[in-house]
Amino acid sequence: MGIIVWCVLFAIVIFFAFVATRMAAQNKEDGLHDTGLAIIEFGRAFPNEAIRQLQATENGQAIFVRLHDNKAGLMRNMARHFSCHLIVPGRVRVVSSETGRGLAIEFLDAPGHNGKFEFASPKEASEVALWLLGNYIAEPDKDLPAGHISAANKQ
Repeated sequence: MGIIVWCVLFAIVIFFAFVATRMAAQNKEDGLHDTGLAIIEFGRAFPNEAIRQLQATENGQAIFVRLHDNKAGLMRNMARHFSCHLIVPGRVRVVSSETGRGLAIEFLDAPGHNGKFEFASPKEASEVALWLLGNYIAEPDKDLPAGHISAANKQ
C-alpha cells in the first residue's frame, strides 16, 4: 500500500514539473508577432490615437507604433501582460547599436522600458529612429527664433 502512495505522489510531482516547463516555454515563445493583437491592445490603451504604421523587433517582444500626428508609441511584452507607452516629445534618447540593426533607447519618463531593440534589418531600425527623432525635439524647440533667417530662406 505504501509503494502505491509513493508512486502516485511521484506521478503528481512529474505532472506539475511538466506543466511548469510547458508554461515557461510558452511564455518565452509568446511575443507580439501578431500585429492584429498589437493594434487591438494599443487601441485599448490609447483609444484617441490613430495608428499609421507598426514595426516589430526581430524577436517580437516589442512593437514600435507610428501615430497619425507624428507621435510614436511602444508596446512591449512584459511576461504576463502587454505594456503600452506613448512617447512624449523630447523625452527619449536614441543611439544606434553595435550591430547597426538595432537601437539603444532610453525613455526619460519610463525607465522600465529602456533597452536595446534589434530589428530584422538596418532599414527597419533607421525607420523607427526617424519616428523617434520626430519626438526627439519638443514642439516649442522646433520654431526658429524671431529675426533669424536661414541661408535657405534668403532671397
